[in-house]
Amino acid sequence: MNYKEAVQYLKERCGAQPEFAIVLGSGLSSLADLIEDKIVIPYDEIPGFVQSTVKGHKGNLIFGNLSGRRVVCQQGRFHYYEGWTLEEVTFPVRVFAKLGVKYYLATNAAGSLNVKLQPGQIVLLEDHINFIGENPLHGPNKEEFGIRFPSLHEAYDIQLREIVKKSAIANDIPIEEGVYVAVAGPSFETKAECRMFATLGADVVGMSTVPGVIVAIHSGLKVIAMSVVTNMSNIFHSNAHTHEDVQKAAELAKENLEKLISQILIDID
Repeated sequence: MNYKEAVQYLKERCGAQPEFAIVLGSGLSSLADLIEDKIVIPYDEIPGFVQSTVKGHKGNLIFGNLSGRRVVCQQGRFHYYEGWTLEEVTFPVRVFAKLGVKYYLATNAAGSLNVKLQPGQIVLLEDHINFIGENPLHGPNKEEFGIRFPSLHEAYDIQLREIVKKSAIANDIPIEEGVYVAVAGPSFETKAECRMFATLGADVVGMSTVPGVIVAIHSGLKVIAMSVVTNMSNIFHSNAHTHEDVQKAAELAKENLEKLISQILIDID
């Protein structure tokens, strides 16, 4: 895919180089309202960008300032279950790397596999399990971005995680660490699948984030990722899940997440 055309277009539109890329998950797009001096660019105007078809995912790239730092915010992500290839799903991450971004901060809405993680809880990801069934680096290696076999032994930067935890404590925001398992979707997981994922060591489950993290690591970016728990998985009950319920539950953590991300940008040196 032609990254250079997208990068050139965005540089001409947005001027100053962003330092942070922030990806907003389901029901979490309101953080973009806090960005100052913003430039909003719909995805359909950016060469190479596909369109998000999921309700609750606005299709905009937003450049501006947040907590005094230059950011680019992906207001709505692309998903494998929408029919896009993982190369299309992760295209924005490659573009961020070429724009000079140093830090990749991803958020998502997730179901809880751990009884201690209740709806509204923010979970700082310490690791992940890729159960999508595909890897975004599959195929010829893109040498201009990274090596053939990138290590994911510390995909979620340890030093940055410590900063996030300190930022949370300073702002009285409850935060836990956990492992995220990514599935292909779009159907929600069965009870048996949830039991399996919990047995494998996962704490939360969702349908995104991991492809972007893998490509961010391959591209040399430092990664932070956080899940907002929006529902308890069917390990704990037998009620049906809906995407609308997920969006509503994300509202429970919106204020804390906005406050935490704003503080993180200040605290990262």
